[in-house]
Amino acid sequence: MKGFDLFGVVKEVGVDDEGLSAFYNDHFTYPLYKDDGLVFYNDFFGKRKIKLTTYNPFRLYRGYKDMTNRLKEKELEGNMVGEGLVQGGVIIFDKNGKAVYAYEEEIGSELNMDDIVAALKAVQTDV
Repeated sequence: MKGFDLFGVVKEVGVDDEGLSAFYNDHFTYPLYKDDGLVFYNDFFGKRKIKLTTYNPFRLYRGYKDMTNRLKEKELEGNMVGEGLVQGGVIIFDKNGKAVYAYEEEIGSELNMDDIVAALKAVQTDV
Protein backbone atom coordinates (compact mmCIF):
# COMPACT_ATOMS: atom_id res chain seq x y z
CA MET A 1 0.00 0.00 0.00
CA LYS A 2 1.25 3.46 -0.84
CA GLY A 3 0.96 6.59 1.23
CA PHE A 4 1.98 5.19 4.61
CA ASP A 5 4.95 5.52 6.88
CA LEU A 6 5.96 2.72 9.18
CA PHE A 7 7.94 2.99 12.38
CA GLY A 8 8.51 0.93 15.49
CA VAL A 9 8.37 1.85 19.15
CA VAL A 10 10.47 0.09 21.76
CA LYS A 11 10.07 0.33 25.50
CA GLU A 12 13.68 0.08 26.58
CA VAL A 13 17.23 0.49 25.37
CA GLY A 14 20.50 -0.25 27.07
CA VAL A 15 19.31 -3.68 28.21
CA ASP A 16 19.66 -5.84 25.11
CA ASP A 17 20.98 -3.46 22.47
CA GLU A 18 22.64 -6.34 20.62
CA GLY A 19 19.29 -8.13 20.24
CA LEU A 20 17.51 -4.91 19.32
CA SER A 21 20.17 -4.14 16.71
CA ALA A 22 19.91 -7.64 15.24
CA PHE A 23 16.10 -7.36 15.05
CA TYR A 24 16.40 -3.97 13.35
CA ASN A 25 19.07 -5.03 10.87
CA ASP A 26 17.56 -8.40 9.99
CA HIS A 27 13.77 -7.92 10.24
CA PHE A 28 12.52 -4.37 10.80
CA THR A 29 14.58 -1.73 8.99
CA TYR A 30 12.13 1.11 9.60
CA PRO A 31 12.82 3.90 12.10
CA LEU A 32 12.66 2.90 15.77
CA TYR A 33 11.78 5.23 18.63
CA LYS A 34 12.03 4.77 22.37
CA ASP A 35 8.74 5.24 24.21
CA ASP A 36 9.92 7.28 27.20
CA GLY A 37 7.30 6.93 29.92
CA LEU A 38 5.60 4.05 28.04
CA VAL A 39 3.00 6.45 26.61
CA PHE A 40 2.15 4.24 23.63
CA TYR A 41 2.09 1.08 25.72
CA ASN A 42 -0.01 2.58 28.50
CA ASP A 43 -2.38 4.86 26.56
CA PHE A 44 -3.09 2.56 23.62
CA PHE A 45 -2.70 -0.88 25.13
CA GLY A 46 -3.79 -0.32 28.73
CA LYS A 47 -0.63 -1.37 30.56
CA ARG A 48 -1.31 -4.97 29.53
CA LYS A 49 1.13 -7.59 30.66
CA ILE A 50 1.51 -11.21 29.68
CA LYS A 51 -0.61 -13.51 31.76
CA LEU A 52 -1.60 -17.15 31.67
CA THR A 53 -4.76 -17.86 29.71
CA THR A 54 -4.92 -21.46 30.87
CA TYR A 55 -3.56 -23.60 33.64
CA ASN A 56 -3.79 -26.74 31.51
CA PRO A 57 -0.15 -27.87 31.14
CA PHE A 58 -0.86 -29.59 27.81
CA ARG A 59 -2.35 -26.42 26.30
CA LEU A 60 0.53 -24.35 27.70
CA TYR A 61 3.07 -26.70 26.15
CA ARG A 62 1.21 -26.82 22.81
CA GLY A 63 0.99 -23.03 22.68
CA TYR A 64 4.67 -22.69 23.48
CA LYS A 65 5.62 -25.19 20.76
CA ASP A 66 3.38 -23.44 18.18
CA MET A 67 4.89 -20.06 19.03
CA THR A 68 8.43 -21.45 18.91
CA ASN A 69 7.78 -22.96 15.48
CA ARG A 70 6.37 -19.68 14.11
CA LEU A 71 9.42 -17.78 15.38
CA LYS A 72 11.76 -20.35 13.87
CA GLU A 73 9.95 -20.16 10.50
CA LYS A 74 10.44 -16.37 10.51
CA GLU A 75 14.04 -16.75 11.64
CA LEU A 76 13.36 -14.74 14.81
CA GLU A 77 15.14 -15.49 18.03
CA GLY A 78 13.93 -14.60 21.47
CA ASN A 79 15.87 -14.27 24.66
CA MET A 80 15.22 -13.72 28.31
CA VAL A 81 16.94 -10.34 28.47
CA GLY A 82 15.06 -7.21 29.48
CA GLU A 83 11.50 -6.60 30.58
CA GLY A 84 9.44 -8.99 28.52
CA LEU A 85 6.02 -8.87 30.15
CA VAL A 86 4.55 -5.65 28.69
CA GLN A 87 2.46 -6.28 25.58
CA GLY A 88 2.20 -3.90 22.64
CA GLY A 89 0.57 -4.08 19.27
CA VAL A 90 -0.12 -2.05 16.13
CA ILE A 91 -1.44 1.52 16.11
CA ILE A 92 -2.73 3.19 12.94
CA PHE A 93 -2.86 6.97 12.75
CA ASP A 94 -4.86 9.12 10.35
CA LYS A 95 -3.38 11.92 8.23
CA ASN A 96 -3.66 14.31 11.18
CA GLY A 97 -1.67 12.05 13.51
CA LYS A 98 -4.72 10.93 15.49
CA ALA A 99 -4.69 7.28 16.52
CA VAL A 100 -7.75 5.69 14.96
CA TYR A 101 -7.03 2.01 15.39
CA ALA A 102 -5.09 -0.04 17.93
CA TYR A 103 -4.64 -3.77 17.52
CA GLU A 104 -3.40 -5.45 20.69
CA GLU A 105 -0.92 -8.25 20.36
CA GLU A 106 -1.82 -11.53 21.98
CA ILE A 107 1.28 -13.35 23.06
CA GLY A 108 1.77 -16.53 21.09
CA SER A 109 -0.69 -15.50 18.34
CA GLU A 110 -0.07 -14.08 14.90
CA LEU A 111 -1.26 -10.56 14.18
CA ASN A 112 -4.49 -10.56 12.19
CA MET A 113 -3.17 -8.98 9.01
CA ASP A 114 -6.62 -8.89 7.38
CA ASP A 115 -7.86 -6.57 10.15
CA ILE A 116 -4.76 -4.40 9.92
CA VAL A 117 -4.97 -4.09 6.12
CA ALA A 118 -8.69 -3.24 6.37
CA ALA A 119 -7.92 -0.48 8.87
CA LEU A 120 -5.14 0.87 6.63
CA LYS A 121 -7.49 0.92 3.65
CA ALA A 122 -10.13 2.74 5.72
CA VAL A 123 -7.61 5.39 6.73
CA GLN A 124 -6.30 5.63 3.18
CA THR A 125 -9.77 6.37 1.80
CA ASP A 126 -10.14 9.20 4.35
CA VAL A 127 -7.05 10.94 2.94
